[in-house]
Amino acid sequence: MKIVLIGFWLSFLSLIVCGEPKGSLVQRAPAKFVQLANPYQGNEAAVLAGSKLFSRECAACHGKDAHGIGKAPPLVTPDVRHAPPGALFWVLRNGSLHRGMPSFAHLPEPQRWQIVSYLENIR
Repeated sequence: MKIVLIGFWLSFLSLIVCGEPKGSLVQRAPAKFVQLANPYQGNEAAVLAGSKLFSRECAACHGKDAHGIGKAPPLVTPDVRHAPPGALFWVLRNGSLHRGMPSFAHLPEPQRWQIVSYLENIR
């Protein structure tokens, strides 16, 4: 039991000292996701659906115009505008609890790609 507690505290302390890796979330996406292409690329219906999903799922934190609210970053920055679609998809799928970004893995994969389509459209 003592070994488990010591291991827990060492892990906790390393998180405090080291923190989360630096860089934006899209910069941290694994290569296998970065390489993914948006299956809805150029599909206007997907952009419209993504706009509705963004309003419902994202606008409360990132703002209706994606310029960010409070601690939620704007999504109209060069970092997001130039991000590969697969990296945006990875961020939606995984989120980052440390940074306050929830995972949207509860949304079906096509809906996450529709949000990516919308984000690509507002670039």
